[in-house]
Amino acid sequence: MVSKTAPRTWFITGASSGFGAAFARHALELGDNVVATARNSDALEELVALEPHRVLAVTLDVTRPGQARQAVEHAVQRFGRIDILVNNAGYGIVGAVEETPEDEWRAQMETNFFGAVAVIQAALPRMREQRAGAIVNISSLGGQVSFAGFGAYSASKFALEGLSEALAQELAPFGIRVLIVEPGAFRTGFAGSSALRNMPEMQAYQDVVGGTRRFAQGMHGTQAGDPMKAARAVARALQAPDAPLRLQLGQDAVDAVREHAQRLLRDLGAWESVALDTSLAQA
Repeated sequence: MVSKTAPRTWFITGASSGFGAAFARHALELGDNVVATARNSDALEELVALEPHRVLAVTLDVTRPGQARQAVEHAVQRFGRIDILVNNAGYGIVGAVEETPEDEWRAQMETNFFGAVAVIQAALPRMREQRAGAIVNISSLGGQVSFAGFGAYSASKFALEGLSEALAQELAPFGIRVLIVEPGAFRTGFAGSSALRNMPEMQAYQDVVGGTRRFAQGMHGTQAGDPMKAARAVARALQAPDAPLRLQLGQDAVDAVREHAQRLLRDLGAWESVALDTSLAQA
């Protein structure tokens, strides 16, 4: 549980729009301080104007070596501590595995996975010293379930979730909580911006991936999820003594993850005898 005896400091990546901006605004509603980061800090001017004394805007491209540590140093110099780290910076790719060039795969992982690793490693020395705090890693329902055309994006989020499971165990003795957030479709502008990259189409995959492309292109402005309500849900979970490791957000995320878990259990039961019949024969 993240205590609220004094103003906390939130360090948020990708804070210029979408979930990042919503987290920042909700933190200010709570009376907390915000270190808002973005690749272009000019995009944070409106946020700074809301509470100039409680918002620090910092330029941070999570893929640039050394920038995360510099941003953390600025945060500590200004507010003295980091209580809640929100790894939100990221983007998506739409395209079949074969349609996605290797450099796009690597760029996807650099931002969505290695970028989060860099920020976590930069912040942890201070957070361990405090022996308190929380790390919120923004994943997706695509971090639990993947679909044709979302292979690269889901791979990056699956990796982030694997890291987060181990991290939660590693940091528990220091009083630091880890929360994996798995949103469904939220009205963040994600689908209508450069944050969603479409790969070159191959005729062979039009029937398989075409539906995914149409879904991704058509959902902009129609998503059911409210980013501010998502921010409030995460803050509520951080305050709870029994918070889960994973928090799904939205009916679509809840339904998809439940169906995936049920299918996994069905397959486990159906193939259990085959799975267990693999031990070395006893003499």
